[in-house]
Amino acid sequence: MISTPTSLFGALPPEGRARLMEFAREVSFPAGARIFEEGRRADRFWVIRTGSVTLDLHVPGRRAAVVETLSPGDLLGWSWLFPPYTWHLGAEALSPVRAVEFDAARVRELCEEDPVLGRAISTKVAEIVAHRLQSARTRLLDLYGPHGSGPRP
Repeated sequence: MISTPTSLFGALPPEGRARLMEFAREVSFPAGARIFEEGRRADRFWVIRTGSVTLDLHVPGRRAAVVETLSPGDLLGWSWLFPPYTWHLGAEALSPVRAVEFDAARVRELCEEDPVLGRAISTKVAEIVAHRLQSARTRLLDLYGPHGSGPRP
């Protein structure tokens, strides 16, 4: 599995990855497929194997703003880990996508049963959330902010 800054697998020890993969199933999405919608129930998540997925944010009175594009190795979906388990963004397949899908409730149960693995998963997902928040902020400033309002060095 490819490891990226937004990769879940790279942060887990081999035995943790093996336990997590017990809950995995292969899925695919055609280009243009909506994978999930902002505000709906987050009951699963994916690790992208091939293809790319855009994350978007509803902007009232405008088209949804694309805030990030995910690639192979990236975690798709983090809202499954935090109550109230609803998507904070939307996602669409930019190209044909193959991914590994996980049932969120079962993975949360695994995290409860194995606190060391649960901490590793929670910590990595929190890092991914922070990265995505910064990416979304930068992208929205690029789209809607006054010129020169992006991130400062």
